[in-house]
Amino acid sequence: MRGIAFTLLVLLATSSVAAAQEETLAGDGLESGGFGAPVVKFSEIGSEFAVFAGARGGWIINHTLVLGLGGYGLASNIGEFPFEREVEFGYGGLELEYINNSDNVVHFTIYTLIGAGGVTSLFDTAEAVFVLEPAANLEVNLTKWFRLGAGGGYRFVSGADQVLSSEDLSAFFGVLTFKFGSF
Repeated sequence: MRGIAFTLLVLLATSSVAAAQEETLAGDGLESGGFGAPVVKFSEIGSEFAVFAGARGGWIINHTLVLGLGGYGLASNIGEFPFEREVEFGYGGLELEYINNSDNVVHFTIYTLIGAGGVTSLFDTAEAVFVLEPAANLEVNLTKWFRLGAGGGYRFVSGADQVLSSEDLSAFFGVLTFKFGSF
């Protein structure tokens, strides 16, 4: 009788060890992808229309969360001289994005850039600035590897007071994003 009880106890212990699985935060079903994207932003600097060109890219986790980087530069002339750029402004940093229902043909994303930049003038005055840029997009899955996003947000800039003020650099913007990748 003791032998049978001992054998059952050993079988029960080994079966529970065999059935146990290691648990992780990401789980076994972690899926990932990535993308690169040329970006065009339309905004204002002071009271003048401004176009920014740039790029962003990121690692997509479970079709929902993006950890990435982005960088943007002023592409239009700002200032008094029509053929010279009096002011230059560029910024970049960490981008975090939430993608809602990425498998739907049309879906939305919410993201923010947290970073830094620089502003210079024709007269070699330069200063560093902090940039926070929350935004929202509607995104369309055109193919399995290409998505087009259109949206807008607000660029908060602090630390500027020599070339232009922080208020001159802070503004609403519209954005077009051309994402190429594995989603």
